[in-house]
Amino acid sequence: MTPIVALQALVTAASLDIEPTATELDAIDREMPLIRAEVELLDAQIMTIDRPANELDERRIRRAGRKVLAARRVLANKATAQVPGVGA
Repeated sequence: MTPIVALQALVTAASLDIEPTATELDAIDREMPLIRAEVELLDAQIMTIDRPANELDERRIRRAGRKVLAARRVLANKATAQVPGVGA
């Protein structure tokens, strides 16, 4: 009987040694407001997991949801502004 092993073990191990490129870091920086807004929304939702949401919790969740939508809109507008001929 032959053992079954992962064929890409060497590829996976080698890829762990690579640092993110400057382009990847720039993309993360551009998306950071959205990431923060999504974390805030998740925090607001987590607070209501083990108990019913009261009025303050509902407001907190709605506010965080609006922040996520606003951050997505800003990110989408920046992306279309960089494409020539789009959004003009």
